[in-house]
Amino acid sequence: MLSYQHIYHAGNLADVHKHALLASMLDYLTRKDKPLSYLETHAGRGLYALDAPEAVKTGEAAQGIARAEALGWFPPDHPLARALAATRAAHGATAYPGSPLIAALLLRPTDTIHLAELHPREGAALTAALGPHAHIHAQDGLQMALAQTPPTPRRGLMLIDPSYEVKSDYTAIPRAISQIARKWNVGTIALWYPILTSGLHLPMLATLRAAHPEALVHEVRFAPARDGHGMVGSGLFILNAPWGTESEATRLTTRFAGLTG
Repeated sequence: MLSYQHIYHAGNLADVHKHALLASMLDYLTRKDKPLSYLETHAGRGLYALDAPEAVKTGEAAQGIARAEALGWFPPDHPLARALAATRAAHGATAYPGSPLIAALLLRPTDTIHLAELHPREGAALTAALGPHAHIHAQDGLQMALAQTPPTPRRGLMLIDPSYEVKSDYTAIPRAISQIARKWNVGTIALWYPILTSGLHLPMLATLRAAHPEALVHEVRFAPARDGHGMVGSGLFILNAPWGTESEATRLTTRFAGLTG
């Protein structure tokens, strides 16, 4: 059984990057009065308490979302700010929404949500947080993605956000994305990946770029969360990026460039 639990990292700078772009894309997609589908392959628990011992132990949320908000990165009308406000109003000042909850808060009753989560405790927490609003699948995320595409409705977005705890993910993901894109050529497919000092992500990214040269690739860099930590940045590889995504990416580049230390 895989051991990764995102509570240790919830609200870190990678989450800020990923969630800001995700919220921006969903905000644009919901402007059209047509239903859409949201699919996520590695959902986690959906709702996190940033005062939990695990989150406090790493201090990553303090370096991430707390710092970004203190620096004024997200005005109140930004879709991520709206999702944060709604989460805190419902669950308390230290609550933080994972990507499934961000999607549920920004989507409409006519939209459909499919979430995959294999970890039993994370899956149980996800069901408690989002059960009434989503179809939750206790199965491999990429298998769920392939089984559910093309989804109904056909418009929509898929987030592929693995922990990369299984190193074979780096080779399996490009194949899966190509299969999913062939089945669902109108869908927005967003892959998050860590930028690592080891360079382990680079062959995967090169394969993806070669197969999908039209994709939007956005990366930000930041200091490691602690001494010896190998993640020094966050990347998103996006097929069929909605209008405005590149502008939000450029805005985030400026914000991350302003970080010191």
